[in-house]
Amino acid sequence: MNRTSTHVPKPEWLKVRLPMGPTVRRLHRRLRSLQLYTVCEEARCPNRGECWSEGTATVMILGGTCTRGCRFCAVKSGNPRGWLDPFEPLHTAQMVREMGLRYVVVTSVDRDDLPDEGAEQFARTIRAIRYHNPETMIEVLIPDFHARPDCLDTVIRARPHVIAHNVETVRRLTPVVRDRKARYDQSLQVLAYIRDRASHIYRKSSIMVGLGETFDEVVETMRDLLRAGCQILTIGQYLQPTPRHLPVVRYVPPEEFTEWARIGHAMGFLHVFAGPLVRSSYRAAEAFLHALREEK
Repeated sequence: MNRTSTHVPKPEWLKVRLPMGPTVRRLHRRLRSLQLYTVCEEARCPNRGECWSEGTATVMILGGTCTRGCRFCAVKSGNPRGWLDPFEPLHTAQMVREMGLRYVVVTSVDRDDLPDEGAEQFARTIRAIRYHNPETMIEVLIPDFHARPDCLDTVIRARPHVIAHNVETVRRLTPVVRDRKARYDQSLQVLAYIRDRASHIYRKSSIMVGLGETFDEVVETMRDLLRAGCQILTIGQYLQPTPRHLPVVRYVPPEEFTEWARIGHAMGFLHVFAGPLVRSSYRAAEAFLHALREEK
């Protein structure tokens, strides 16, 4: 795989929406006042302008410092040394209420420094959102928790509608792209455990492309995810967040995303959302409703 610093120019069809407008500025100020973070900002998501202008966001709990250092991610790495904001679940619920969200995605950094790796904070946040916003559907995008049953059970017992965990890339590239603690089979094990313990909760995952994988490797990853119980899948183009991160090897044309979506639906996924600017939490409510309709 080529890891030179040669710049690959963006194609004409890849249009990144920039954050703008009063709604975006108001939401940013309110998030800071509640000491909340969004993955939209921290991961430099290309869709944050579109999503924020519509009054939606993916809230990131457990602070803004990750104990892992994946080579694709712009979130700050470090050791929070056990720090935890006890008001974070309540503040998240308040933000959901103020925004009037009917569907919310809660994700987090990795917190290997905590005894439960942050599982209980996820559960508290889910319960707080449900208490203050009983009509809101809740999706959580969780770390792997080292596939620990006690941590996964803590999240399952809080009863979110969807539990997502991202495999991120194909098996061959996992050691290059992800932190050494984040293993391909471990991610599959997380999804399989949720399937076996809580089949009523929808399972979701995401793949980035453009990092040097082949078309067939993506298809094989889709098969692995389906066998592990994944029901909803998103596939999007990797975009290099800063010059310090992995370079883009290739910009995948839209027709390949269309073909992956076709193959995924034929395989048996309830929904496959694939496109250059698709991200794991982008239009999450739409993906969930697609899956709900397909299952019924």
